Parts: sequence; structure tokens; C-alpha cells
Amino acid sequence: MRITMVKKVLATGEDCRKCKEVRQRLEQGGYLPRIHRTLVADERDPNSAGWMVAAQYGVETAPFFVVRHDDGREQVYTVFMSFLHEVLEPRAEQAADADREALTRLAGRDNLDML
Repeated sequence: MRITMVKKVLATGEDCRKCKEVRQRLEQGGYLPRIHRTLVADERDPNSAGWMVAAQYGVETAPFFVVRHDDGREQVYTVFMSFLHEVLEPRAEQAADADREALTRLAGRDNLDML
């Protein structure tokens, strides 16, 4: 999985308020290393990479996240809390399902010693 964050830089050169808040939460939670790339939608440059990606996905708010899954699917998150819960902190239910699937695969293997 690869994660791209798109943030907005104001005409003053500062990050927008919401972008600052989200970045701070990412840092505090230890999630920043999981963000592979940060693109900037710079108010001073309408051709900046962030604006291009925003137009590509039809997004009009910042910050937002583009998650490219290992199977090639892309998912856009414009709400930080949804991104946090679904991508950075998947629910225990999802983890439990993955554990059950792994155990089922393991149990189906040949040559396992019986207890």
C-alpha cells in the first residue's frame, strides 16, 4: 500500500490550518512515516502537483489522501478520521478476520504435526 497526502499551501506560503492540524496528528500518532509522498496544492501556483491530483480525483478540500492498494485499487479519503480508522488504525474486526483467514490456510496445509 502506498499513501499520498495532498496538502494546501496558502498564498502567504503557510500550510492551511486544517493541513497543519492533520500533519500534527500524524506526527503525534507516529503515522507520518507511513505517508510515502506529500504533494502540495500551492495557491501561488495553479499548476502545482497537488492541484493536478485534486482535479484528477475531483477533490476540492485539503488535506486529502490517496491510498493505492497492492492490488492497484485507489481510494481517496477527504475526511481525516475515516482515513485514520480505515487505513492507519484498521478495526480489530478486520484484523481478526485476517487472523481467521490465516489460521484456516494454515490448518489446510499438509505435513503439519498434530498436537
